[in-house]
Formats: sequence, C-alpha cells, structure tokens
Amino acid sequence: MQAIIHPSAVSGRITAPASKSAMQRACAAALVKGGRTVLHNPGVSADDRAALDIIRQLGASVENVGDTVVVDSRGVQPVSKAIHCGESGLSVRMFTPLAALWHEEISITGGGSLLQRPLDFFDEVLPQLGVDCTTQKGRLPMTVRGPLKPADVEVDGSLSSQYLTGLLMAYAAAGAHNATISVRNLNSKPYIDLTLEVMKTFGLKTPENRNYEQFYFTDDDTQTPPDVSYTVEGDWSGGAFLLVAGAIAGPVSVCGLDLSSAQADRAVLQALMQCGAVMSVMDGQIDIGPARLKAFHFNATDCPDLFPPLAALASACDGRSVIEGVHRLAHKESNRAQTLQEELGKMGIGIELQDDLMIIEGGTVRGADVHARHDHRIAMACAVAALRAGGPVSIDNAEAVNKSYPQFWDHLRQLKADLSLTNN
Repeated sequence: MQAIIHPSAVSGRITAPASKSAMQRACAAALVKGGRTVLHNPGVSADDRAALDIIRQLGASVENVGDTVVVDSRGVQPVSKAIHCGESGLSVRMFTPLAALWHEEISITGGGSLLQRPLDFFDEVLPQLGVDCTTQKGRLPMTVRGPLKPADVEVDGSLSSQYLTGLLMAYAAAGAHNATISVRNLNSKPYIDLTLEVMKTFGLKTPENRNYEQFYFTDDDTQTPPDVSYTVEGDWSGGAFLLVAGAIAGPVSVCGLDLSSAQADRAVLQALMQCGAVMSVMDGQIDIGPARLKAFHFNATDCPDLFPPLAALASACDGRSVIEGVHRLAHKESNRAQTLQEELGKMGIGIELQDDLMIIEGGTVRGADVHARHDHRIAMACAVAALRAGGPVSIDNAEAVNKSYPQFWDHLRQLKADLSLTNN
C-alpha cells in the first residue's frame, strides 16, 4: 500500500490507540494468573493479535465480548506444540519463558524481521533454569522444554528489558521462593516498572525491586484474585506521533494518555517542552499547537521508540537537534538509525550518526518518494515530517503501521491531513 501525504495543517481532537506494551503484558498476566480476566479498551494491532493467539495456543480461552476481550485460563496448559509470535519482539522475549514452564517441547517461531533478531539470551539463561533450549545460532525458530525452575541467576539487560519481563512473569507463575534475578546494564527501566505494575494489578507474586539491579522473590505466598478487570491504557508510543504532528502542523488535542503512566515514551513531553512547543497538559487531554521550534537535546536510551517521532520533530526545529542512545536501534524492525538517516534523507532532512548520537539538521523538508522498510515507526515518522514538506511525500509499504497502530492513517485523516491511500 502507498500513502501520499500533501503538506497539511492538522486540527481536531483524537484519542490515542491502546498501548500494545500494556496489552501484551496483560495477555501474559491473564494467562499465568488463571481464572477470568476482562480486558477493556483492548489493542487491535498486529502485535496485540499475536499475543492473543499465543495465549490461546498456551491454553487460554479468548473471546471478544462487545468492546472487551474475555480471557479464561487455567495457567500454561498448551493445546498446541508451537506458538507463532508474528513480528513482535516483546512477544518472543516475554512468552518464551512462559512456554518454558511446560514440561513438553514447544517450538517458537515468528515472521518478517523477527527471524533476524538475536535471541542468544535464551541459549545462555534458560539452561540455568532447567530448560532445554535450542535456537538456530541465536535466531528463530527455537524449541524449549521445561519446566522452568526459578533459581538465582544473573542476566544482561543491555539489549532489551523485555527478556527480564519474561523471566519476571515466569518466576511469578512458577511460585518462585527466595530467588533473585540479578541484572547488569539494564536499559528501559520504565518498561520494567510497567511490567511490575501489571503483575501487581493481576495479583501475581511481585518481586522486591532492589534499584533495578536485583529482583528478589520472597517466600511469602500471594493470593491471586480469581477475576480481574483491566483497562488497557492509551499508547504513548503512538501518541507521540500525534503530539509531534500537533507541534509542527497543529493545533490538535490528544486524549487518552495517562500522565502518570509507567510507559517510557511519556518522556516525549520533555522533548516537546525543550523545543518550545505550545502545550496545555491536562489529565486525559493534551492540547498542542505550532510555534517557532528550537533545537533540542534528548537522551532516548530508555525510550528508543521515540527516535522516529523525535526525528520528525527535529526536522521542524531551528538548528541541530541531538538524540542520544543510537545503540538501542540496531535490532528493531529495521536498523532504525540507518533507516531514518536514509529515508528522511530523501526528504532533505540531514541526519548524522556519530558514536551514540543522532544529530538532525532542522530546516527545509522536501517532497520525495520514501519506503517504510517494513518498519511501522518509519512509516509514521515520514508521514508526520511530510506535513510541513514543500511537496507531496509518497510512502511505500504504508501498511507497516498495522504492527502497532492500524488506525494511524484514519486518525491523520480525522485531523484533516491531506492524504490518500492506494494499493500498489
């Protein structure tokens, strides 16, 4: 599919999509908790659908009831010998330890760029927990056979905190007692806060967080509630693109974002304030409009998904903006730093990669033909930057947004952006 965006002013009121970070964690928690869970405001992205399919294969009953999803579970009791994680990095990293709770072999695979993502972590860690694990030189497909037995273990958190999320969920499900997960070089600490928050909400055994260096499971028993009603909060990752659109071509009002959220991408507000965007921040609604924007310096090490919307924001700022944390971008849907440099470069946006820094030259944005490169956030970054281009921008592979934000093009239209979609 091709999207063609003409230079546009945007305006209106829009509600951010449901957070796939919260939705996928809620699916995992509903599976291991057991009993009945009602998910309100459920996500509808490809990654969300992958998570629901995984918990079905691992034994849960999943039913759409009106505008909710109802999950009934008796814990991990697979009805299939295989799970497919789609293209979701969080799903493969979180659900692999949960599949390893089972005593028979389960194969794990995925599609697209997920097949190229490194999973050496499991080769190293799962055997220490009594799990037989086989990968294809650190890649999918993979097989695991448990049951996983919680034990004191030390893990590397530098590549992704999602591995730790999976272990925390699995330890809780296995009833860990006096067991410690020690972590070195942990990135994306806010996402671990979100994991612990979801675990607590679902009544799962939640470890003591010792300064993000140790997570200690005590010998106390936790009484898991039989029924849980959980509302999936709005997505700051998707909402960031809406906020940037408002800052460079608005005004817009973005609703449904929780200002007290544990989501790491809530930090987009800091960058928007730094660059001088005109904002009114209220509980449940953020009003944002255009102004003369100045260059900003932002550390995105703990929130790497903000690189694409912030690159689009920087294109509209006077001067050279700097974003730290480039090393976090190598193993996304694409090598995201290089892809941003190449695709936004076609639009006249100069991006220099210098060690761990991305340096973006603000100024003139021109019309161009670009490609999403099968990366949802690249498609959205190009679309938002295109709002202030000097001519139309055509984006091939525009359907890539379905991975996280399938309503994105409709939402831009609702904000009066001049865009068209064609099948190519």
